[in-house]
Amino acid sequence: MSAVLRPAPRFEPMTEADLRPVLEIEESIYAFPWTTGNFQDSLRGGYSCWVYRDGGELIGYAVLMLAAGEAHLLNLSVAAHAQSRGHGRTLLDNVAGVARRYGAKILFLEVRPSNEVGQRLYAGYGFKQVGVRRSYYPARQGREDALVLSLSL
Repeated sequence: MSAVLRPAPRFEPMTEADLRPVLEIEESIYAFPWTTGNFQDSLRGGYSCWVYRDGGELIGYAVLMLAAGEAHLLNLSVAAHAQSRGHGRTLLDNVAGVARRYGAKILFLEVRPSNEVGQRLYAGYGFKQVGVRRSYYPARQGREDALVLSLSL
């Protein structure tokens, strides 16, 4: 019997051509998704935007802002069908590597208190809570706070 080899997962720069599958994932996993304009602005603004492909299929993405020795992770997402398989951690490894290569000494992010899966991912990676942004996120009943987390790089 012969084994069929799958291509190794790839982490590569996001392009405008990636926006349709990125938006499909974004809209399927979030009640308040980023818009096409949010992603286009990030690409045009020179943010560090990445996609993650497994077997050729785009299953995740990340948007990172880099400035003044700091990095701010604005979005890190994995398609619902690919979650709980280690892809989020792999994507986070790659993003942290990008931040280090650009000289960032600290990586910040916000996460919803209601996002327990995300909180576990970030805590397991070594992020620590450093603050709270009150009423940061839109929510079904008004607004939801954001937990501000940081990681020394």
